[in-house]
Formats: sequence, structure tokens, C-alpha cells
Amino acid sequence: MRFTGGVIYPPLDHPLWLVIAFLVGSCIGSFLNVVIYRLPLGLSVNDPKRSFCPNCKKEIPLRLNVPLISWLWLRGRCKECKTPISVRYFVVELLTGILFVAGYWVLIGHVSTTQFEIGLLALIPIWFMLAAFVAIVFIDAEHMIIPLELTVSGTVAGFLTAALLPVMPDLVAWNSPDPTWKGGLWQSLLGFILGYFGLWAIVLLGKLAFGRFELKHDEPVDWRLEEPKGDEDPILFHMGEESIEWWDIFFRKTDRLIIEAQSLEVDGEKTDPGLVTISELTVTLPDGKVIQIEELKALSGTSSKAVVPREAMGMGDVHLMGVIGAFFGPIGVFFSLMASSLFAILAAVLGRIGFGVRLPFGPFLVLGALAWFFGGWKLAVLYLDFMR
Repeated sequence: MRFTGGVIYPPLDHPLWLVIAFLVGSCIGSFLNVVIYRLPLGLSVNDPKRSFCPNCKKEIPLRLNVPLISWLWLRGRCKECKTPISVRYFVVELLTGILFVAGYWVLIGHVSTTQFEIGLLALIPIWFMLAAFVAIVFIDAEHMIIPLELTVSGTVAGFLTAALLPVMPDLVAWNSPDPTWKGGLWQSLLGFILGYFGLWAIVLLGKLAFGRFELKHDEPVDWRLEEPKGDEDPILFHMGEESIEWWDIFFRKTDRLIIEAQSLEVDGEKTDPGLVTISELTVTLPDGKVIQIEELKALSGTSSKAVVPREAMGMGDVHLMGVIGAFFGPIGVFFSLMASSLFAILAAVLGRIGFGVRLPFGPFLVLGALAWFFGGWKLAVLYLDFMR
């Protein structure tokens, strides 16, 4: 037992901590369901404070919002309107609980019994990382976006973890009798720079190599530009079921979004249809008139074809790679990127995702990072020891 601040705690490897980790994780998973549903829609995760049914909009009372148990008790249906509730809600709560247990188990492998307080402090940003990864996987899989709120806060959490547990980003410190927080922060910063700017270069090369892709429909579908909901949110281009962020369309000054509009409305007024050419800053209408993007109130219409500058990856993936680098350092970046590529190829080979089809790469980056976190780093340690 550990005596700290007048309170007796069980040792870090006591099973009680694993039970607590699972309970905390499942509760955090319940909140993540709110994040996964609301964040991509631009809704506040705090207002309304209580969860509500997406169908009937009735608030869910606390007694019916117990993680894991409530979904099973209600048999996956809303109590009021009986609409089926996606099994995703149960899966997210269960998965987060399991990841929190696994994350705690990894943590106690990095700290000694003399680092009790540091270990518990480091657990907070590590759990934050795992929670952010869960949210990113489900949001990116459904909406093909990775919210900046999750990646920016995740990067900060990575730097904090590096200061508390230098061995996380700095494997060279593994055999050091006294790894320093400065060394951990330095490796974390190098990892962030390598992860962010390395993948950013890949995105740039991908745009140069792959050029453009076409969105085609047999019949005209609705399209529109959607204004950003916040200062850090991008403009969105919607066409049919496709939604693409502004920074995923325009990467070079020469990039152009070309829409063959069968109907066209500018600031709510109908105008002659034809070819609409959009750059990052301007819109050129079929009659040749040029309008600044910032002066537009609304732009929409119908179209059966649009030509979009093709991206190798989205900028959300770039920010996510920065998070991975901040947590796991330069070696972790290389491992995660290679592992994620293998996971993506494996998914395509198994027929889950067809070749040539746009796919969210964020979930595969997360899988690569988790592979490193849950044991891949040991391979690197063995290699470094062998090379000494």
C-alpha cells in the first residue's frame, strides 16, 4: 500500500486501479458519443448539457444515461419514441473503457513505485490521447474530417506527457537511470515537427502527382458552399453526399474547383447557369463576373459534375500526425506511419475498402499509433539495444 498525503493508496499494479480505469473510461466514452455526434455538426458539446435523442429531441434523464447498462436495458431504443439507437453508442463506451485499462497497464510499465504521483499525473494526458483517438476514428470514418479542436488539444497533451514521462517520446532515455523532462520535451518537439511537416510534404507531393478528381452524378444534385461556424472552422463544399473542407481543396495557388451548374443561386438570387470556377479567394460566375469569397453570403445550385483538386490526404491527417509525434517522438512517427499504411493496404486487400475509393486515413493513423503505444516501441528498444 502507498501512503500519500494522509491517504493510503493501493500499489500501482493493484487490480482495483484497472476496475477504476474501466469505469472512468466508459463514462468518458459516454461523453465521447456526444462529441462524435455534435462536433461535426457544429453543435456545442455543453449546450444542451444533457444528451438527447437525435430523432425526437427529448432529453435523456440521468437514470437512463448510465454507460453501457442503459443501452442494454433499453435494448438499443429510445424510451420515448422507440427509435433504434445505434450500437455505436455502446461500442464507443466499451472501447473507451478497454483502452483506458490498457493505457493504464502500459503506464505502470513505464513508472516505478517511487513515481506514484507522477504516474497518476501522466495518466491524465495519456487517457486524453486515447479518448481523442476514439473520437477521431468515428468522426473521420463518418464525416471524412478530423476536428482541429481534438488535434490541437492532443498536441498539448503530448508535450505534457513528454515532460512527465520522458521515455514516452525518447526511447534513448529508456536505459538512462535518470531521464530528464528537457530531453523528453525535445524529442516530443522533434516528433511533432517530423510528423506534421513530414506528412504535410506528402500531401503537397500527392496534389502535384494526382492532380484532380471528378464528382459525377447521373442526375443533377444539390451543391453549396457552407460558411465556417467558428473562427478556426473551414468553409465546406457540399455536393450530394460529399462534404469537403476548404483546405482539402485548395493547397496550391493554381487550384480551382470547377462546377458545371445546371442551376445557380448567388446570395439567394437565381442567375444564369453555366461553368462556375472557384479559387481559394474568388468565385468566377458563368458571365465572367468575379466575386470575392469574403463578400459572398451564399452560393448554391444543382450540378451533375464538379472537378475537384485531388489531395493525397487531408490536412486533418497532418494535424493528427503532429499529435502522434508529440506523444511518441520521431521513431514513433516512422513506426506509426508505416504501420498505418500497412493497415490501410490490408483493409483494401481484404475487400473492406476498394482501391481508388476515397477513404478516411485518420483511423489507420490511429491504429498505427496504438500499435506503437501497446508494444511496437519494444521492437525499437530491442533494435537500439542491439545496435549499441
